Amino acid sequence: MGKRILVLDDSADLLEAVKKFLSQNGFSVVAGKDGSEGRLLAQESAPDLILADADMPGLDGHTLCRVLKKDPKTKAIPVIIMSGTMMEEKDIVAGLEGGADDYIIKPFPMKVLLARINAVLRRFEASPAAARKLKARGLSIDPAAREVKVDGQAVALTRKEFDLLALLLSKAGRVLTPGFLLEAVWGYDLADYNDPHTVESHISRLRKKIGAERIENVPGCGYKFVP
Repeated sequence: MGKRILVLDDSADLLEAVKKFLSQNGFSVVAGKDGSEGRLLAQESAPDLILADADMPGLDGHTLCRVLKKDPKTKAIPVIIMSGTMMEEKDIVAGLEGGADDYIIKPFPMKVLLARINAVLRRFEASPAAARKLKARGLSIDPAAREVKVDGQAVALTRKEFDLLALLLSKAGRVLTPGFLLEAVWGYDLADYNDPHTVESHISRLRKKIGAERIENVPGCGYKFVP
């Protein structure tokens, strides 16, 4: 079987439709009806990706995501949130900072869902630090453990902050544009979403956590890790 997807939604009809479609496209699918059940299934079935409804009884999708990202057994599993309502940018940014890896708004064409799932899976498989540890200027990244240390001290980063730092460090000395970072780290299609503020806010928080001198803002161009 292909990659295992955990699908969580309290709508039996949607759950069955998504399960059938993903199965037809080569995925192994585990399904649950709420966040509490999803938490147990995430620990027991070791899915490659979790697709969770934003509004579920018990633990909603956002709360479930935050809980999973704090658990060493499940923190490395990517999560896509399905929302039944249009969301403002600040809500999406808050969700992403809580650990979500992408959003999709209902109702959605199944082909769009498939594309989103494949994009997130590719990002995780193609992580620039996926196969090696990275070290520079007193900073070290352990991709397998999803851990970052600065001068030997562990630093807590959100998933997006970790992925952003890993990419910058893997290309130390090179200026990376906000558009490139949105595509590589967030998986956005720039034709649909190209707001540099998302990158700017994450860079700002990242610099505070690891030391501002390690990441340089190149005005009008982008950002680079200073080797």
